Amino acid sequence: MQLWQGRFTKEVDSRVNDFNSSIRFDQRMAAEDITGSMAHAAMLTGQGILSEEDGAAIQEGLAGILADLQSGALAIDPAAEDIHTFVESELTKRIGDAGKRLHTGRSRNDQVAVDLRLWLRQAAGDLNEKMAALCDALLKQAAAHAADVMPGYTHLQRAQPVTFGHHLLAYVQMLLRDMDRLADWKKRMNYSPLGCGALAGTTHPIDRAATAAALGFAGPCENSLDGVSDRDYCIELAADIATCMMHLSRLSEEIILWCSWEFRFIELDDAFTTGSSIMPQKKNPDVNELIRGKTGRVYGDLTTLLVMMKGLPLAYNKDMQEDKEAIFDAVDTLSLCLTTLAPLIDTMKVLPDNLRAAASKGFINATDCADYLAKKGMPFRDAYKLTGQLVALCIKGGLTLDTLPLAQYKAMSGLFEEDIYAAIDLGACCALRKSLGGPAPESVAAQLESAKARLEGLRTF
Repeated sequence: MQLWQGRFTKEVDSRVNDFNSSIRFDQRMAAEDITGSMAHAAMLTGQGILSEEDGAAIQEGLAGILADLQSGALAIDPAAEDIHTFVESELTKRIGDAGKRLHTGRSRNDQVAVDLRLWLRQAAGDLNEKMAALCDALLKQAAAHAADVMPGYTHLQRAQPVTFGHHLLAYVQMLLRDMDRLADWKKRMNYSPLGCGALAGTTHPIDRAATAAALGFAGPCENSLDGVSDRDYCIELAADIATCMMHLSRLSEEIILWCSWEFRFIELDDAFTTGSSIMPQKKNPDVNELIRGKTGRVYGDLTTLLVMMKGLPLAYNKDMQEDKEAIFDAVDTLSLCLTTLAPLIDTMKVLPDNLRAAASKGFINATDCADYLAKKGMPFRDAYKLTGQLVALCIKGGLTLDTLPLAQYKAMSGLFEEDIYAAIDLGACCALRKSLGGPAPESVAAQLESAKARLEGLRTF
């Protein structure tokens, strides 16, 4: 039965019931619905709105429903309108009229709002844990390859030498910001709408602070209209998730490039790749391609929420039922991607010789050659032009800056001495980049320690 059927004189068309129903997706909030109801019942009893006898019966009945759902002894009725209707109907079936008193002083509007906040708070904590696990995998690989020189890129063109560890630490920084955003989100969303009623509160002498505290919220929402109509916390979380997915997609794109024969910087473990139905030699990075594809899906979830809310007057509107499928999908998608990507990173094999071979091509030490001249007094812009001419000379002769004879250096400028070769050595190029955040070994070591410290502070959600 519907909780609202008293006003109506005829049965609702079955097609409307099916269209209106949300049980197929909001049933995942069963535990939160029961937890919120138990807190509400305890408050009603404490305020003398419910008798001690009814309060005890409700608590026992709700606890029994939760236990039976968790054990599988009770199945959720797919014909129920929503999870709130199912729980209340089951409670009334078990304890009689006392179950009908549970809804005193609240509406489904504040009920669903508190359920969703409780569910998302737990889900965000799980995502935070999985982001930390991915950071752990990246930090492990970064530490192991902190000194392995590779080409850094701009415009996907070889640019300057970095190390593989330095490169991976850039992704750790992205994930740490993602975790920080989740922690910041929690500060804003962690307020209880329970007791806001349909939109205007209630005439019963309820204690909203008590239910907020019992449910682990920082306090109650201050405005009843806002409490039931706010979905900023869904939109903000979806935006945070979309940003994290963008980071995972960028990392995945690089992994796809790195494990190709054209790059051959890494080799993915067989357990995290797939083959071809017709080409026996293939080893495909399907996990990373799917992450790249699923990122667009999550962007769609965020867009759904923004468009859904943009034209809604206060307070609750049925449009807002569409919030759950979008935010649940965003959470589920990121969770799945994080769960799969962390062990993929942990088990991938890095190929340092190939990294170094790639770094030796593309004149990525050209800036260091220009810096060499600038340190000897030549204006940098002149040093830049002269080095460009040297690169053109090398290309014409099939040489590199490392193999260009000293005589040809000296023919371009008397500032060049034998020490030019030490200055443009790839290892030295990295080692000399000691500026904060750079690829020098001591800088990478400092970044590792800083990232680990920040990660420890963000693990507790």
